[in-house]
Amino acid sequence: MDQLTVKRRVVIPVRAGDVMAEFISFNGDESGKEHIAISFAGTTTDKNKTPLVRLHSECLTGDVFGSGRCDCGEQLDEAIDRINEEGGYILYLRQEGRGIGLYAKLDAYALQDQGYDTYEANEMLHLPDDGRDFSIAARMLKALGVNEVRLLTNNPDKAEQLTVNDIEVTELVPTAVHVNQHNRNYLEAKARRKHHTLKFD
Repeated sequence: MDQLTVKRRVVIPVRAGDVMAEFISFNGDESGKEHIAISFAGTTTDKNKTPLVRLHSECLTGDVFGSGRCDCGEQLDEAIDRINEEGGYILYLRQEGRGIGLYAKLDAYALQDQGYDTYEANEMLHLPDDGRDFSIAARMLKALGVNEVRLLTNNPDKAEQLTVNDIEVTELVPTAVHVNQHNRNYLEAKARRKHHTLKFD
């Protein structure tokens, strides 16, 4: 794989201007998916601290429309708040539906309505239970000159894939558990099937 290089950096006010974030695009990604890095300078005084990084897979239903069927929107909001304070990056990865796409995710939702968990639904559609490839995140970090991170996640697979791709994960920083009446089964399946470090009350 060719090395990525930074294409463009643009500062954009987000959260109605309360937060200033630098959006970063890249050259060299052969997938054409237009993954993006979002950089936050941080407001704390310790500028030498290893950056806090969130690998966030795109979720139209959760990120944009606030779907209660997942915890994606809440996790993105939490990441913006925490990384804006501490300094670091959100890598927004265009891997909708754990890599199966939006239409297939809606097909999987219909099967979940019949009682199957999120992974079983994907398998019934002959799709991978998690088709995401986080090696692209490692390539993005290297293009940014970042070789070690504190990783904001409950998903051990993200840390493993970064490590395999020569990014040192110095700390796993857990996110909060954003559980509601609509997503409990989904979150419990992630903990049961993929060993996400989620603790429920």
